[in-house]
Amino acid sequence: MTTNSGDGLICAFLLDQQGGGTPLDWEQASAWQPDQGVLWVHMDYSAPRSQQWIKEQSGLDEIIQEALLATETRPRCVHLGEGLIITLRGVNLNPGSDPEDMVSIRLWADSRRIISLRHRRLIAVQEIGGEIRAGRGPRSSAEFLVEISERLVDRMADVIQSLDEQVDDLEEAVLTEQSHQLRPKLAQIRRQAIMLRRYLAPQREALARIHGEKLNWLGEREQLQLREIADRTTRYVEDLDSARERAAVTQEELNSRLSEQMDRRMYVISIVAALFLPLGFLTGLLGINVGGIPGADAGDAFFIVTAAMAVLVGLQLVLFKWWRWF
Repeated sequence: MTTNSGDGLICAFLLDQQGGGTPLDWEQASAWQPDQGVLWVHMDYSAPRSQQWIKEQSGLDEIIQEALLATETRPRCVHLGEGLIITLRGVNLNPGSDPEDMVSIRLWADSRRIISLRHRRLIAVQEIGGEIRAGRGPRSSAEFLVEISERLVDRMADVIQSLDEQVDDLEEAVLTEQSHQLRPKLAQIRRQAIMLRRYLAPQREALARIHGEKLNWLGEREQLQLREIADRTTRYVEDLDSARERAAVTQEELNSRLSEQMDRRMYVISIVAALFLPLGFLTGLLGINVGGIPGADAGDAFFIVTAAMAVLVGLQLVLFKWWRWF
C-alpha cells in the first residue's frame, strides 16, 4: 500500500514468497508476527510517525534504530546478530536534481523482515514495489538485498558512461574550441566524478561485505550475485578514476595551449617594443624643449628624420631576421 498522507509510510508488503505480496498499512505492519511471512516496510525517515514506529513499535535494538535514523550516512554494512544494517546510495534521477547528489537508503534485513528508510525518492525502490504488485518481486530477504543492490548499481551505469562520453568529446575539442568554453565543462566533469566516487568507493566495500557475511538466510546463490554486483561497482569506481584522470590530463593540455598562446602574444609584443624602443629614444631626444636642436629651422628636416627612422626600422628587421627572432 502506498500512502501520500505525509505519515511516513511509503509502502509495506507481506511477501508471499512466490514473488507477490499483500499491501499493508501502519496498523497491519505493527501487528505483524514472524510466522506470517517476510515483512517489508518502506518509509520516510524524516517523518515523525516513521521515527516513532522505529523507536516504539519495531522492536529493533537501539543501535539499529540510531543507524537507521542517522542524519548523515555513508555506505556501509554491519553484521548485528542475525541481521544486517546496510546503508547504500543511488544516483539522484529526480527531476531538477544532479545525479552526483546521491540518495541514501538505510536498511535492516534479517531472515523475516526488511525495514528500509529514505528521504528522497528512489526509482529502484519504486520498481521493486511495482514488481511485487505484479507478482514478480523478491521472494525473501536475501533476494530483496540482491534486487535493491542490482537496481541501484544498474542506474549508475548510464551516468558513468555519460561522463566517459563527455570526456571523449572534450579531448577532441581541446584543440578547436575556445578555453572559456572548455574550462567550465572540465571542472563540472571532475566535480561529478569526485562526488560519485566519494560514495561509490565505500559502497563497493559495503557490497563486498554483504556477500562475505555468513548468515543462514543468505544463500550461496545470493552471495554470488552480490559478489558480481560488488565487482561491477569496482569497475564503475575504476571508470570514475579513469574519467577524472583523463579530465585532469585534458585540463593540463588546455593549460599548456593557453600558455603557448600567451607566449606567442608576449613574443609579438616584445618584437614590437624592440622595434619602437630606439624610435622612442630618438623622438624623445629631439622633442626636448631646449635650444640647439639640429634642423629646427630647416624646412625638410622632418622628412629627413622620418626617412632615417624608416631606415632604422628596416635595419632592425634585418637584424631580427638574422638573429632568427622571427
